[in-house]
Amino acid sequence: QVQLVESGGGLVQAGGSLRLSCAASGRTFSAYAMGWFRQAPGKEREFVAAISGSGRSTGYADSVKGRFTIPRDNAKNTVYLQMNSLKPEDTAVYYCAARGGTNYYIRADKYNSWGQGTQVTVSS
Repeated sequence: QVQLVESGGGLVQAGGSLRLSCAASGRTFSAYAMGWFRQAPGKEREFVAAISGSGRSTGYADSVKGRFTIPRDNAKNTVYLQMNSLKPEDTAVYYCAARGGTNYYIRADKYNSWGQGTQVTVSS
C-alpha cells in the first residue's frame, strides 16, 4: 500500500477552477492506478476520475467530462485533479485512491489505499 496526502481544496465561486494534488509515498508510483472520488453530505461516495499507472488511459464520470482532467506526474509521485467550470453540485469531500496494478477501475472497492480527503465548496 501507499500513503496518500491530498491538498488544494477550498472555497471557489461557480465557474471557477481548482487543482487538487495527491502526493504518494513509495518508489513505484507508476505501478499504481489512481482515482479520485467524492462524497457530498448525505450521499454515497462516487467516482470522479481515474488514470492508469502509465497515464495513457483515463476515465471520467459523465458529470465531470469536459470539465475535469486527471494528469499525473510519475517523477513527482503525484496525481492531480484539475477542476474547471465548477458547479455548486461539485461541492464534496474529494478523496484520492490508489490500487496496485496499471489498470484503473471506477469502483471504489477496487482501491486499497485512500487519502484523508479534502473539502471542495463551490458557491453559487
